[in-house]
Amino acid sequence: MSSVAPTESPQYRALLQVLRTAESLWSVSRPFFERWALSSAQFNLLNLVADHPEGLAQVELSRELLTHRSNVTGLVDRLEKKDLVIRKAAAADRRLWRVVATPQGRSLVDEIRPAYHAAVLRVVEGISDAEAEGLFRALSFMEANGQRLAVQETSP
Repeated sequence: MSSVAPTESPQYRALLQVLRTAESLWSVSRPFFERWALSSAQFNLLNLVADHPEGLAQVELSRELLTHRSNVTGLVDRLEKKDLVIRKAAAADRRLWRVVATPQGRSLVDEIRPAYHAAVLRVVEGISDAEAEGLFRALSFMEANGQRLAVQETSP
C-alpha cells in the first residue's frame, strides 16, 4: 500500500494543475475575444460553422462543443442577433435546422483566426511535440474516466 496520501499523489497534483490551467486559459480568453464582442463559446461555435458551408445541426454542434443542446440554442440565438449565423431548414428534412455562418460571420472568423492561432502558439510555447502527444494521451484518458464516472452517477 502506498504511503502517499491521495491528495499528495502525482495524479491528484496533475488533476489540480489541469483545473488551474483551464481557469487560466478561460481568464485569458475573455479579454481576447472581447475586442470582437464575442465570448470564447460564441467564437468556438462560429469557428465550427464557418468551415461547413452547408451548416451544422445543433446536435452536431452540441457534440463538437461538448455542451448541452440548450446551451447551443442560446449561443445560436446570440450569434443570430449579431447577424453572424442563420438557421436554415435542411433540404432533406424541413424539421431539422442547420446553423450556417453568414458572410459577416465568416469574415469575422477570418479576421480573428490569425490572432487566435498566434495566441495558441504562445500558450503552448516550450512544449515539445513528444510532450504534447503525452499530454494529449493523459488528458484523453482523464476525459474518458470522467465520462465513465458521469454515466455511473446518473445510472440508477
